[in-house]
Amino acid sequence: MTARILVLGAGYSGLVAARLIARDRGARVTLVNASDRFVERVRLHQVAAGQDVRTRALADLLDGAPVDLVLGRVTAIGAAEREVALADGRRLGYDTLVYALGSRADAESVPGVAEHAYPLALSEDAVRLRERLAAGGTVAVVGGGLTGIEAATELAETRPELTVRLLTAGRLGATLSERGRRHLRRVFDRLGVDVLENARVAEVRADGPLLTGGDHVPADTVVWAAGFSVPDLARKAGFAVDERGRTLVDATLRSVSHPEVYAIGDAAAMHRQDGQELRMACATGLPAARHVARTVRQGLGRRAPGPFRFRYLNQCISLGRRDALIQYVRADDSPVEFVLTGRLAALYKDAIVRGALAAQRHPGLVALTPGGGPSRTRIGAADVSRLS
Repeated sequence: MTARILVLGAGYSGLVAARLIARDRGARVTLVNASDRFVERVRLHQVAAGQDVRTRALADLLDGAPVDLVLGRVTAIGAAEREVALADGRRLGYDTLVYALGSRADAESVPGVAEHAYPLALSEDAVRLRERLAAGGTVAVVGGGLTGIEAATELAETRPELTVRLLTAGRLGATLSERGRRHLRRVFDRLGVDVLENARVAEVRADGPLLTGGDHVPADTVVWAAGFSVPDLARKAGFAVDERGRTLVDATLRSVSHPEVYAIGDAAAMHRQDGQELRMACATGLPAARHVARTVRQGLGRRAPGPFRFRYLNQCISLGRRDALIQYVRADDSPVEFVLTGRLAALYKDAIVRGALAAQRHPGLVALTPGGGPSRTRIGAADVSRLS
């Protein structure tokens, strides 16, 4: 009997998982996504800055793979019935569900974000921000994580007529080595980006952010890169979730409450083998997709799955088109003093991003060791962490 495998979400993780699972002739794989285009989320800051970034059709990336692509927005998951409801009334049944719906901008935790800020989580967000920036003026980028850093430097380099400020709740580059922080400061100084450290936003107004201490930061446009949230579909379905709504999974990335469900990517609470929580990142999502695909295929052959093993390699941060910072890290993501900077680092980061896209068409590029964790793959390990 052919097993029905349903994959929700065609981002970096979901698309790779669907393609790899479909290699098993005993599986019928259906991939559900709201859009017919693949979103290179790691390039959205370039789109917002006005650069021409090509989009790819999911059908082209599937490239003849035996995957049924269904376009539609998921509105509910019936765990008891093992079926998923779409906005147009269709229902899709499954024997195994791969939950990879990703994340979106957190517009709820701070007043005024939904009304006045411009996030960078979806392709339509980037287009909307690009249109807003056509008027010029002052831009306040809120969030000192990699998304905020990349957005601020990209805007400052591509649109030098803008006045760009970055607001971070801690210090700039807090997770980097001393050498990494020094380079970051040099780039911000060169591009003329003002930095406000220890600046916590209490409210976003039409004329800029209001800080917790009462200070107002004037801005014509506020870019929100201070946090991401996940859909509440897993919680409503009755899956075990954490306080942020991410699906709780075991060492094999299987739901701890529903063994027929696997979760990967931003919407899953994934951990390293030592218990360390994995960050929202392409670097974690791609290996997790490969592991789950192999686990699902092993299950079809009635073989026991192994645990997901993962180690960090580096953090890759774009600083405009001509500079970047490659921060090398230990297995637990703590920084070492070795960094790669400048034009060579920019070429390295671009190769990583191109490789992450190539893996969607050729998922075998996401190479794993026999134990289940990532080796030093042919495409490297792109870290596009989105939390500040």
